Amino acid sequence: FMYKRHQFKILESRILESRDKIQVISGPRQVGKSTLVKQVLKETTVPYMFVSADDVPHENNLWISEMWATARSRMKFGKHPEYLLVIDEVHKLDNWSEAVKKEWDSDTFHDVNMKVVLLGSSRLLLKDGLTESLAGRYEMIRMPHWGYTEMKEAFGFDINQYVYFGGYPGGASLIKDESRWRRYIKDSIITPAIERDILMTKTIYKSELMRRLFELGCTYSGEELSLNKMLGQLQDSGNVTTLANYLTTLDESRLLCGLRKFANDKARKYNSIPKLMVYNTALLSSLSGATYETAFTTPKLWGRWVESTVGAYLLNEADEQDFRVYYWRDRDDEVDFIIEYNRRCIAIEVKSGRRTTNNGLSVFHDKFQPVRSLVVGSGGVPLDEFLTWNIVDLLKDD
Repeated sequence: FMYKRHQFKILESRILESRDKIQVISGPRQVGKSTLVKQVLKETTVPYMFVSADDVPHENNLWISEMWATARSRMKFGKHPEYLLVIDEVHKLDNWSEAVKKEWDSDTFHDVNMKVVLLGSSRLLLKDGLTESLAGRYEMIRMPHWGYTEMKEAFGFDINQYVYFGGYPGGASLIKDESRWRRYIKDSIITPAIERDILMTKTIYKSELMRRLFELGCTYSGEELSLNKMLGQLQDSGNVTTLANYLTTLDESRLLCGLRKFANDKARKYNSIPKLMVYNTALLSSLSGATYETAFTTPKLWGRWVESTVGAYLLNEADEQDFRVYYWRDRDDEVDFIIEYNRRCIAIEVKSGRRTTNNGLSVFHDKFQPVRSLVVGSGGVPLDEFLTWNIVDLLKDD
């Protein structure tokens, strides 16, 4: 049984369309990008060639052109009216985007019906190459972290398991042995994401600071923490700007985000204290030191996990559906999440039956007139139900 994510249908149909844009599959590590492409290739009628740049030396600039030439030959001698070239881990090669641009433009000029799919495990490297050289020539298919519905259908997770173990398909079979699961998350996801994707892409002058910021940020998921306080906790002589940049990089990698405070003017949004939020609760669980049983039976702790689950869901949906996520606070009044889309907003308060209520929702409602205000959790929309909703539908009028 191989579970198919909804992006399967998108890629399948785009391959069958007439040649127009390069299809780029983008998403964080270990969410099944290569698996999805292989599933589509198994069922497509278009003849194809699948190659991976994984073991190719990064300075080998000719490799892409050689693979492309091979695909053209196979298309020609097989007398195929169309052909599909899929390049995995493309971002590992220096100047890959220039090479892709040259070959794609050549095919366009000579009416060669070569369709192309690119994928890579580093969002950052893909993004840099796409914006520099391939503007206007590609379409993105975004693959976020796995949601509750997917983990339930594919692996039988219940809602509490999802809250704690999160959405990494590769770790699903290991959850009965927590220490083994934790090692898998750290060794197969966290370490390569930081060491390979981030430190190899960006000029990070203080790699140890970046690592420690990531670990601190994950363990504080769901809490507001000023950059100055973080520096104090990290015991580093770095400055706040460096930290803010590292947080942005972690956000672009879809690992950890510093949510900004909702305000009517931009300056106040940008100068706010960030509220830290993981994109996948597995990151919080694997670094927190709290076992599933401890977290689940400690009301205050579980409340943070539940809030992080809602936050992760909203962040991953925002990536695909293009809305923005904030939090709001005014003295003692707070609202956990504010969603903004086309100048309309929704206020969401998360209650896990263990947190005292505040007047945040009503105060926010009087001040900003959101389209909807809702409570998720005890006394409101059940968590497992909310995690199946299409968020953009909430922003529409009834």
